[in-house]
Amino acid sequence: MSVITADDVEGAGPELRLGKEDIVTPLAWDRAGELGVEIRYEASDKSKSAAPSRSNDIPTGQNPAPRSGAHGNARNASSPPTQLGAFSGALYRRGAPLPGPMEPRPGTENTRADSGTVADSRPRVAVIGAGHVGATTALRLVETSLFSTVTMIDIVPGLAEGLALDMWHSAGLRGFTSRVHGSDDLNSLRDADYIVMTAGRPRKPGMTRTDLTEVNAKIIHSVAEKIREYAPNAVVVVVTNPLEEMTELMTRRTGFEPERVIGMAGVLDSARFCSLVALTGIAEPGEVEALALGSHGPEMVIPLSLATARGRPLADQLPADELEAIVERARNSGAEVVGLLKEGSAYYSPGESAASMVRAMVTGDNSVIAACVRPKGVYGLADTRVGLPVRLGRHGLAEVVELPLRADEMTALQEAANRIAERVDALG
Repeated sequence: MSVITADDVEGAGPELRLGKEDIVTPLAWDRAGELGVEIRYEASDKSKSAAPSRSNDIPTGQNPAPRSGAHGNARNASSPPTQLGAFSGALYRRGAPLPGPMEPRPGTENTRADSGTVADSRPRVAVIGAGHVGATTALRLVETSLFSTVTMIDIVPGLAEGLALDMWHSAGLRGFTSRVHGSDDLNSLRDADYIVMTAGRPRKPGMTRTDLTEVNAKIIHSVAEKIREYAPNAVVVVVTNPLEEMTELMTRRTGFEPERVIGMAGVLDSARFCSLVALTGIAEPGEVEALALGSHGPEMVIPLSLATARGRPLADQLPADELEAIVERARNSGAEVVGLLKEGSAYYSPGESAASMVRAMVTGDNSVIAACVRPKGVYGLADTRVGLPVRLGRHGLAEVVELPLRADEMTALQEAANRIAERVDALG
């Protein structure tokens, strides 16, 4: 017995003779039809010049009628012996439709064949915006298997659905059990426990921060209303820039408690700083500990008095001027990435940063991270949105952590909060 492939057909000439036990692959039948090659089974002296029909309503064990060849010349010839596992040959072709009996049925997201519907008590998370940041965030979340469902939502028809399906195709490879869905309708936010807001316009050359605020404020307005309607108990992590302004605006428009609306910036800026320190060779990124406070921008403050690498103060391992240069590079890392890419902006590290915040809330991780929150009187700061050391809990902000900052670091943090307050107050 031989298995006949498309390569065999292409080198066969006008006729290909086979033994009765030989197996022809679906792609080989298709190629024979395209080239007009006649496939003849020696034992029965019956031939075929094109691929059989792949109709899904033909039961296994019955031979389908032959299809026209490449030149439209239908041949009266019987099909080859039925092959085991007679699924549609289309399954072997990229982009082919799935046979009806194998299509997923609505409402089977959390069912098992042996026991019927299974209640899934894991939380639900939704990511608004299926661009690079949103898609990366969703992928990082779904791979944790911490959630019953991860839903991506984007106004572009088919975008979120296509990405979600692509991610789900990798479930068996990555071993995750969270279902992933896509939608272009914000009603898919319904009953979400956590929402990551990534939708918004990026800052383009020539745009001022005020320009960007006006554009993305409109997006926040429309989305916040739907969040309030469909997910009134959710915790919202805001990624949209300008970060501090959009986080405060989301809080106002949803009417949520400030503890349930948190801005993602400090995690990202801290990670950038740690990775840049690691480039000096004194430690790996995970061995560097530092927090980026203040704003996601020019008022970013990294308290170097508390920064360590392998448990030792950074100030004891690197010269002061080198440390300041690293702080400045971290502050401008987003622009550096944009400059290198020419088009687009960073998304791997922002997506991972947002996902890590949601993971921390779900798992009860007690680590101290940096996030954009209301100070609630801590550090003597203005009542605005500012990056501070925090601990997160299942319902959002659990605690603002007071750290022993140096006098100059405290002054820098207070100045950052005051400047942010001015911008936030300008929202009206």
